Amino acid sequence: MSTPLLTVRGLKAGYGGAPVLFGVDLCVPRHGALALLGRNGMGKTTTIRTLMGLLPARAGAAELDGARLTGLPPHKVARAGLGLVPEGRQIFPTLTVEENLVATAMAPRAGLPAWTLERVYGLFPRLGERRRHYGNRLSGGEQQMLAIGRALMTHPRLLILDEATEGLAPLIREEIWSVINTLKGEGLSLIVIDKHIGALTRICDTVAVMEKGRVIHAGPATDFAADPELAGRLLGV
Repeated sequence: MSTPLLTVRGLKAGYGGAPVLFGVDLCVPRHGALALLGRNGMGKTTTIRTLMGLLPARAGAAELDGARLTGLPPHKVARAGLGLVPEGRQIFPTLTVEENLVATAMAPRAGLPAWTLERVYGLFPRLGERRRHYGNRLSGGEQQMLAIGRALMTHPRLLILDEATEGLAPLIREEIWSVINTLKGEGLSLIVIDKHIGALTRICDTVAVMEKGRVIHAGPATDFAADPELAGRLLGV
């Protein structure tokens, strides 16, 4: 078995004097996908913010292909190969679709196919149709497409989607899941946070469940999907 692309060991972080993460351990398979699950307030977004350098780690380490990420500022984390689709999308409302896509774009990585505007528009034809529209004129689904496209333009080695389909209509949600599955099929590694467990376990290879700032379960997604009692016990579903 190949070594994981991302390895997280003993990660601790918090806000002010309040600790939130108490030693998170995670692995993301190379060319694979991890579903990060847990009820609200259990530390999923804090984990992502710490990985991205938006929140300083108090202890522990995260490595991408053996290179240390902890301690790096966000722009260097992005340069190392982590791309983020944040909760709430956070697109630039007064820039056009095309301006959003190029605003944070990075140069292609050696050995990886380049993400271009036309490639993003091929993935999301609706964005191509609205390339001159401002961000605040897009629907919620279009904004999520734009947030994914913007992250892809940074040429990530690992794409993180925080609440991948939150608040989206069912048809748009299925379109987003289809795109995520396509990206995984192209070999992009992924961390996906979402409440739709069925879709996550169909796409992802592994599952990690967080509770009170710790990972309390990690294993194959197929095993998790085959054991509804386990999901009910860990997630209260």
